[in-house]
Amino acid sequence: MTSPNTPQLIASCWTSAGNVAPLSKPENSPVPIEERVDAIATTGWAGLGLAHDDLLTIRDTTGFPELRRISDQAGLGHVEVELLSSWWDDSRSHEWRPQFDLLLDAAEALDASFIKVGTAMGEGLEDYTRFVAPLQQITKEAANRGTRIALEPMAFSMVDSIPHAADLMRSVDMPECGLVVDYWHVFRHGTTHEELAQKLTVDQIFGVELNDADAEVRGTLFEDTRDHRRLCGQGDQDVTGFITTLLDIGFHGPWGVEILSNAHRALPVREALAVAHSTALSCFPN
Repeated sequence: MTSPNTPQLIASCWTSAGNVAPLSKPENSPVPIEERVDAIATTGWAGLGLAHDDLLTIRDTTGFPELRRISDQAGLGHVEVELLSSWWDDSRSHEWRPQFDLLLDAAEALDASFIKVGTAMGEGLEDYTRFVAPLQQITKEAANRGTRIALEPMAFSMVDSIPHAADLMRSVDMPECGLVVDYWHVFRHGTTHEELAQKLTVDQIFGVELNDADAEVRGTLFEDTRDHRRLCGQGDQDVTGFITTLLDIGFHGPWGVEILSNAHRALPVREALAVAHSTALSCFPN
């Protein structure tokens, strides 16, 4: 039986997706959602994340109400849905608006904690003013559907660091808009734990994603994040120090675990989930 003091871990979408990766066409998991939910629940997780293409398939097959029923029955009380991009660009609303509508429908039906959004790959911007009003608008829509918006800064994207994103959240100034703090993007951007502690406030942290990596980048930053992440505690990064920093800020979970790698995708899903859960748990301070 799980101790009440045991950290609650969330299987972020790619951790349980099986043999599929970001930018696959399509990106939906080859594992049936019922099998996926069972594997997540029986390997100790408290919740799950699902990507847009998975949600599209689920909507048209199992249905969101049935997924809500089976995930609740399995004890998976925390759900996250992702990923929306281009939301700041009205000229591309024909692309992102249908995606957002699906994410809103899924979030409402599944009682998702938040909808994860990102920005386009490229050089980090110096001025984030252009994102403030669009973030406020999609946050209002999310709040009207009972959910929140969580921006994930990515080391290879327009919003590339947690400190910059924390300042952006202060400009947006809405309690339903916050951040997903993915450790991979923290250390690959070069952000220190001290900078996190100085810039982040606990109310800004909607989600956290734990993972590890080698000291050196392999390939491009995107290739490194997609294909070469390591299990928590098995790379060269200070996962325990990162967790301790967030605990000191006041964040106490639930904690997402996002493992993306060729090695992880090659494992049977249940085995991949079990090892991702145990290694993440081992990094928490006693």
